[in-house]
Amino acid sequence: MQRSRSVRLLFSLLWLLSLPSTASANNTATADPADDFQSYAFRNDRMPYFAFDRLPLTPIMLGADRIDVAFAPGHFDLPRAQILAWVTRSAQAVAAYYGRFPVRHAHVLIIPVDGRGVRSGTSFGLHGAASKIALGRSTTDADLTSDWIMTHEFVHFGFPSLSDTHTWIREGMATYVEPFGREQIGQLKPSKVWRDLVDGLPYGLPQAGDQGLDRTHTWGRTYWGGALFCLLADIEIRQHSANKLGLQDALRAIVAAGGTIDAEWSLRDALKIGDAAVGAPILTRLYEKMRATPVTPDLAALWTRLGVVAQGKTVVFNDAAPLAAVREAIDAGRGRKAVRTIWRSDQ
Repeated sequence: MQRSRSVRLLFSLLWLLSLPSTASANNTATADPADDFQSYAFRNDRMPYFAFDRLPLTPIMLGADRIDVAFAPGHFDLPRAQILAWVTRSAQAVAAYYGRFPVRHAHVLIIPVDGRGVRSGTSFGLHGAASKIALGRSTTDADLTSDWIMTHEFVHFGFPSLSDTHTWIREGMATYVEPFGREQIGQLKPSKVWRDLVDGLPYGLPQAGDQGLDRTHTWGRTYWGGALFCLLADIEIRQHSANKLGLQDALRAIVAAGGTIDAEWSLRDALKIGDAAVGAPILTRLYEKMRATPVTPDLAALWTRLGVVAQGKTVVFNDAAPLAAVREAIDAGRGRKAVRTIWRSDQ
């Protein structure tokens, strides 16, 4: 989830009124009764920037790009090295999809909370790209291996900040890109990615009273309606370019032009840059079609054309389907080369 610019400005004023005191971020072997009290100041809606000036930072390097990770006070059952490895994998997936990490420098604040797994994530761009992640103290390595939220938050870095009217493109793009990035580094199998799309995209279809993506802000239309827009755009770009280009190329062009989370753009300006990269106004036309009008694609027919056949809890692929080559190109993307990552810890 990404915070809007107006909300971020309000929260920046609130920081000045009540900043937490500096506390040690050293890991502890067992829970300390003071942990809850110490980390409470970080478990709120404030932006996380104050923490990066007050807590030790561990850098993760992806080539020339750097992610500084801070841990709020408290303990985890896992060693921090495993948590840092999870952050690194998530960043690698996004770097694979975009050809490099979307921003040159980012920060991540990890906050220990009760329970297991990633409990929530929020991304910000007011003072540079940053994410705040609530992570359960009892999280296991298996929980981190299966997590999608950290990757989802990093995808937010690769698109400009927009008005709340367009939350669907921010969240929908992250919902769509995240699994393909993870697939392109070998973390997910194609059958898993497409099964999740088969299961999820129906939530993005218009319901009674729908007024288009810009005017209908339900959970389904925001996350899965936006993902449906991305899939339709990806297919059309690949058909237009004889499979030489895809949505991946459009999004890379937007990032290359400076369209990252710390920049405030209009959606139309972003889509025009993407269209220029793929040689046709596909994104702009699709946006005009879907922004204020409920559009209901025939998903069953679409899966048949792509050669995606549901079979129990998975899918099988029909390589003789009319758009099978498009599906395969979306899977392969342009990110098959491993991203060279150097992890360095000063602790």
